[in-house]
Amino acid sequence: MKLFDTKKTDDNAHDTPSQIQTDEEIIARVEEQHRSNEGIGKFMRHPVQVLTEKPMNVLILTIPVAIIVFVIGLILQVSKYGVFLALTTTGIDDYFLLAVLIASIPLAILDLKYSMRVRNLNISLPNFFRDVAGMNESGMTLPNAIHVVAEGEYGSLTKYIQKLDAEMSWNIPFVDAIYQFGERIGTSLAQRSVDLIAKASRAGGDVSEVLRAAANDSFEFVNLETERRNNMLIYVIIVLISYLVFLFVIAVMTGTFLETMAQAGGAVSESGSGGTTFGGAIDMDFYRRLFLHASVIQGFFSGLVAGQMGEGRAVAGLKYSVIMVVIGWVAFRLFI
Repeated sequence: MKLFDTKKTDDNAHDTPSQIQTDEEIIARVEEQHRSNEGIGKFMRHPVQVLTEKPMNVLILTIPVAIIVFVIGLILQVSKYGVFLALTTTGIDDYFLLAVLIASIPLAILDLKYSMRVRNLNISLPNFFRDVAGMNESGMTLPNAIHVVAEGEYGSLTKYIQKLDAEMSWNIPFVDAIYQFGERIGTSLAQRSVDLIAKASRAGGDVSEVLRAAANDSFEFVNLETERRNNMLIYVIIVLISYLVFLFVIAVMTGTFLETMAQAGGAVSESGSGGTTFGGAIDMDFYRRLFLHASVIQGFFSGLVAGQMGEGRAVAGLKYSVIMVVIGWVAFRLFI
């Protein structure tokens, strides 16, 4: 027996260098793959995925592009009019507004897409928990219940349920699989429900009752969110209408009151009656530019307020901001 042990030890000692080299190569490859999937490595390999996986990530691209566009516009205006006149012309305003839109529109689109995805997932989640609980109560095991449910249609949630079904078929414990399920979905409601289910399962509770409780909780959450959105919709509409009224008042004041005063002042100035200080000093271009700035600022921040009131997130109001800013710019360029 001793001789056998000695021979086995010698064989292991002979194989150890190659095994160590193989292990080191595997570890090095794993570390290299891990580095390539994080930070700048992930961005270089999958730039579109990094920019679109979270709405705010798109600012990595849009802010530099917006700054470049504005700088190019500023250089063009300075080369054409000079430094002082370039800052007083409406051309620089147009380039600045274009830069703001370049930075805002992609973020507004991605945030709208993200909010719709989260809403669709949250709506489907209570039905999924309720169906699994019902099948489990009827005598099915959890893997079988999830497998049957995975064949149904749950909208955006279907692919995540199918992934959960595949993990359960690989004998991954239910608690680990359900945690991964919540992490893949990524919504706060899913993570909260999954945490409740996992902790109750570890404590030895009735999984069916826990699933049904999670379904009721998520259903109430969705109902409250929908009710809040519906109740605040009227205030969002008020913000939008108020901005249109603001533009209408400016248009009327510019086209009647200020225009009349400027014409009267010009007439008095030409007659030499000494009334030049009353109306002749009114610079209509200056006031139009001033009102344009006021309308853009009003529209942009009113949109953020509407998003905060309507959806509880200021970023969600960027879509309203973009719409109102464009309406204001078009109104001043074409009608006012």
